[in-house]
Amino acid sequence: FFHGLQGAQQAGIMVQRLTYRRRHCYATRSNKVQKVKTPGGRLIFQYKPKRASPPKCGITGVRLQGISSYRPNKLKDLSKTKKTVNRIYGGHLSHAVVKERIVRAFLIEEQKIVKKVLKLQQRGA
Repeated sequence: FFHGLQGAQQAGIMVQRLTYRRRHCYATRSNKVQKVKTPGGRLIFQYKPKRASPPKCGITGVRLQGISSYRPNKLKDLSKTKKTVNRIYGGHLSHAVVKERIVRAFLIEEQKIVKKVLKLQQRGA
């Protein structure tokens, strides 16, 4: 139909201009807007909130299962059950990293015991 502002004006149709409703006037990530037609027939800008990024493992960077995405200022209002999972390092490290740490700690302890036994055998012999 009409291409831009000039096309609509040549056809004699009034085009409603839209302005930002806040002081911030640049099209940045924090200033996203959506055009909305009000029940009164006006066209206005509605501000869109930023999308929340999912919580990630601090070591591998993989997304943590069982925890929803929230903006940082919303996290303070949530209960503890929504922010963690019931496991050691739950809500901070992924299950694979925790499992690896447990296995590594177990193997190190086993290695210490083997060294001690070998030392005793050498003394006895």
